[in-house]
Amino acid sequence: MTDITVIGAGMAGLVCAQQLTQTGYSVLVIDKSRGVGGRVATRRLFDTQADHGACYLKPKGEFSKRLVTLLSQKGDLEVWTNTLHVKENSSSLTANITSSLPYTAPEGMNVIAKFLAQGLQIHRGQRVNKITINSQNQWHLTSETNQEFTAPSLVVAIPAPQAMMLLESLPGNLFDNKFREKLRSVEYYPAITVMAGYAESSQPEWKAITFTQNSVLGWIGLDSSKRKNSVQPHFVIHSSADFAHKNFDSENLQEVGKEILKNAAAEVNLPWLNNPQWMQVHRWRYAFPKTPLQQQSLPAETPSPLVFCGDWCGGNLIESAILSGIAAAEHINSKLQQRELPGINFFDAL
Repeated sequence: MTDITVIGAGMAGLVCAQQLTQTGYSVLVIDKSRGVGGRVATRRLFDTQADHGACYLKPKGEFSKRLVTLLSQKGDLEVWTNTLHVKENSSSLTANITSSLPYTAPEGMNVIAKFLAQGLQIHRGQRVNKITINSQNQWHLTSETNQEFTAPSLVVAIPAPQAMMLLESLPGNLFDNKFREKLRSVEYYPAITVMAGYAESSQPEWKAITFTQNSVLGWIGLDSSKRKNSVQPHFVIHSSADFAHKNFDSENLQEVGKEILKNAAAEVNLPWLNNPQWMQVHRWRYAFPKTPLQQQSLPAETPSPLVFCGDWCGGNLIESAILSGIAAAEHINSKLQQRELPGINFFDAL
């Protein structure tokens, strides 16, 4: 039996698990996916990669800056551009020169998660669908494949609506109404993402465009500009939240993707965007926290240590997820032996 189980191998879960593991606790991470990283996701297809989740990382705090420094030294991250464009309605593009530079990964943004997963005990492909607390006040988890896990302490590092569903299997009196209201208050924007590649050799001058008032489009990035020696262009396009909400459960996702491409072609004046050589479409039910909590983690007053974390605590970006994972580790440690956490130094051991 492990000391602590972490549900979710996204950024918050991985950072939390590393902090606790390097402090000396026995930690098990469980995730429903075959990989790690959550929305820091990269798909490998047609002899290239496409970042269909988080597009880039802008370091702000000491932890994310240290992470970027280490991965840049390893050659895993590099500055993408100093200019990100914005388009409002039918207006022309506005070039925003940013002082906070966006970093991307030539091999895909998922290298960040793989770096943080080093040395951790991770059970992949296990969706936890039931949590109970036994007579010894230990957390007992059951997966959809009937795998069982037990630990005295639990960290839930998944989107708040999914965490809320897990609470349904626990006694109603274990959490007060205020706690449930906080968790229930977190809502998400959905997104539908198109990855599309082209035989066209010409490429636009811009790297990324954010659409602020478009009914179909949210963001488009020249994803091939992140890759080494890329010859043919490919793009990643995120829909607007409204469009995703209306079309999320469509039975014909390819047609939805074609509509996104049609609008993108018109908006950026590249007619050939409407005729991809290849295309894949992905749904993100929980793309961006719409109403994040104004705290870095959500501890529960339960007989055994339990804390919820994720980018929905304190913000909605990678930076928020990192800080939330650290806050969750601090809470668990305070309830156990109160050892000295490694803090920013945990990067040095990876």
